[in-house]
Amino acid sequence: MRIHALQHVPFEDIGSMAQDFHQAGYSVDSTHWYRGDRTPSLESFDALIVMGGPMGVYDEDAFPWLRDEKALIKAAIEAGKTVMGICLGAQLIACACGAQVKPNAHKEIGWFPLTAQAPDEPLARLLDGQNVFHWHGDTFDLPEGAVWLASSEACSNQAFRLGHNVFGFQFHLETTPASAAALIKHCASDLDGSRYVQDAARMEKNSADFTRINAVMSAVLHEILPTA
Repeated sequence: MRIHALQHVPFEDIGSMAQDFHQAGYSVDSTHWYRGDRTPSLESFDALIVMGGPMGVYDEDAFPWLRDEKALIKAAIEAGKTVMGICLGAQLIACACGAQVKPNAHKEIGWFPLTAQAPDEPLARLLDGQNVFHWHGDTFDLPEGAVWLASSEACSNQAFRLGHNVFGFQFHLETTPASAAALIKHCASDLDGSRYVQDAARMEKNSADFTRINAVMSAVLHEILPTA
């Protein structure tokens, strides 16, 4: 299995998934859009992982590579590749599939639980009741034909499956203590004290929280990539 990750900023990488892929014996390559990397060819990967970032999906004037990225995502989906998006990545998948991305009613930053919306779906059962890590201000409409998997109190559309190869997750299961600290450092201006925004101390308080969500990330990958 050849994994290719799309990374938008230096401080939001694949986190705990690196260990999962290493243990499974998968090769992992990355495109770092922010440093001017070229668009990868469809033939160079089997699964595409689209990571998070502080920009919005429509910020093409500031980040022209977003146009190329959306085209790549759409082409990968149409080619039947496995495509998974996290946070901004999920929004980019939704956008590439013709769904609207828009500001959410609330910023959601910190630890908040999920509620399953499709109890017959294995992924929804994995996510149900999990207290997971969030960092977002936007949300997405569900792409046409998508299965709604999970919600939270602050944000209705937290996860979806489109067909058998496309998955979007608004939240972060891959976050480690180090990557959470990097987010807090680089995106501190987001911590405005609003209703669903926790402070840095609360987010970093319990390292066991990260171990737990990373285990859920491993289980999700096993469902998406059955030999992981």
